[in-house]
Amino acid sequence: MSTMIAPARQTVRAAERVAAARRRVSMGETLGQTLMMAWRALKKMRRNPEQFFDVALQPILFTAMFAFLFGGAISGDVQSYLPLMIPGILAQTVLTTCMATGTQLREDMEKGVFDRFKSLPIARIAPLAGPMVADLLRYTIAATLTFGMGLVMGYRPGGGAGGVLAAILLAIFTGWSLAWAFTWVGTIARSAQAVQGISMMILFPLTFLSNAFVPIETLPGWLAAFVRVNPVSHLVTAARDLANNAVVSGEVAWTVLACLVVIAIFAPLSVRSYKRHM
Repeated sequence: MSTMIAPARQTVRAAERVAAARRRVSMGETLGQTLMMAWRALKKMRRNPEQFFDVALQPILFTAMFAFLFGGAISGDVQSYLPLMIPGILAQTVLTTCMATGTQLREDMEKGVFDRFKSLPIARIAPLAGPMVADLLRYTIAATLTFGMGLVMGYRPGGGAGGVLAAILLAIFTGWSLAWAFTWVGTIARSAQAVQGISMMILFPLTFLSNAFVPIETLPGWLAAFVRVNPVSHLVTAARDLANNAVVSGEVAWTVLACLVVIAIFAPLSVRSYKRHM
């Protein structure tokens, strides 16, 4: 028995010596390696154009589809419906785009990419933080295309360029914060398909059971009560106040607070679960 334990102890000690000999990565190097991983994620998107379908096509298709389907029924005509709908499409597009963060993370884990990262002298957090930085570009593209399509269809935001920019930044921050939740799901789920399914079950009810496409006053009382406390409704209302009126209302504060709460909960959970794989 002792002869079997001795080699095992020697193996553990050898692994400990290797870990101790590994050079510590400085903060500057961590930042540089994070940006390198962000560039890797952007190159991956460029080489896989289908990853941009949800970013490039969804804003255009959903804006046109919802405007012509519901514009006359809800607001009387398409032009009157656009100020109500465009901020809702903005929220829906950015939030559904952030689902891809957890899915792609799980795919990298399944393909063994993280096994290669383990052997590299890089900061362990860089492979996780890099894609989170790269996804900011995805959110920006999705948000810009949403307002661009709205302008083509005749939407004229009363808040001007400043209000529109503020609404886009708020939506991007919300999507980035929610991406931490999907990243955590990506680290605990067994497959990329499971991550996508779980994310859709969470996000789609929150998006469609909100005030994104219809006024709350038109909903039944029991549903209106849920819609009023739905975090997505706060984001949509805040985006409308900013884009249509250039008003920084209390809804903006509630949205930012909700984002900070999500980050405070899911960022540590994601990092802790992620480190188990690294």
